[in-house]
Amino acid sequence: MSIEKKLKKPVASFILLTNIIFLPLFFLVGTIKILGFPTWVFDLARCISAWSSTFAFAILFKKIFPGQSFIDFVKNKFKTKIKLTVILSVCMIQLALFMIILFLIMNKREVESIFTISSWGMLFYYFFRNLLSGPLGEELGWRGFAQVELQKRFSPLKASIIIGFWWGLWHLPMWLTTGYWGMDLIIYILSFMISIISTSIIMAAFYNLNQNLIIPIIVHQFFNFYIGLINGNLIHLITYNAIFYLTAAIIIIIINPKKVLYGMNVPSINNEKEYRI
Repeated sequence: MSIEKKLKKPVASFILLTNIIFLPLFFLVGTIKILGFPTWVFDLARCISAWSSTFAFAILFKKIFPGQSFIDFVKNKFKTKIKLTVILSVCMIQLALFMIILFLIMNKREVESIFTISSWGMLFYYFFRNLLSGPLGEELGWRGFAQVELQKRFSPLKASIIIGFWWGLWHLPMWLTTGYWGMDLIIYILSFMISIISTSIIMAAFYNLNQNLIIPIIVHQFFNFYIGLINGNLIHLITYNAIFYLTAAIIIIIINPKKVLYGMNVPSINNEKEYRI
């Protein structure tokens, strides 16, 4: 019986393949937009492109975990009983951040309507469209695999910063389609990276408290959902997000340093002594 050879650098391979898969899908989304296809076709293509990390992880799975079942791996990510206190904490923190940012944007009076959604039907559509793309499409690979895998070698804090950086950089093609140039683009990119690394830290902290993939999915969902609800200057929105999510991440580290700095003990599946990124 032949034994499949394990990848020497599974996380690096995952990140590389994720980007390789994403780029053509991103260009497909852009082409659909330019050619004026119906909105539902554009939304479907965008959702599919967001799943590039899951596609990459599924392709590499047998090379990372030889002899194991991909379906069983996914099931195990949701088998831990969800703690109500963790869910409530995540929801309340992000709701508080949303309300603060909303208040600041309202005071600027930049637009007539403060919300981007004009009906309950559109609100529900936006919520579930958002859920099916980023949160459900990205978290299995980035948090369910990469975050946990890096914690075999690094602290949850360091692992989350590394993952947050590469997760943020994965969005690079999107930055170039914002229409911003010069200083505005620099501010946008810096704010985006601070926001996403801070969110990655928050995800890691709560994921270590309750090892169920539902937790980072919820954090991701509300991060995207709330900022998309507010109708305001995008530079202001992303800057406020950066400031307040970074503040929340720092407070979480201060409140629970042991869990963030040391976290859960993640055993190597094959009890190997060495691990390479």
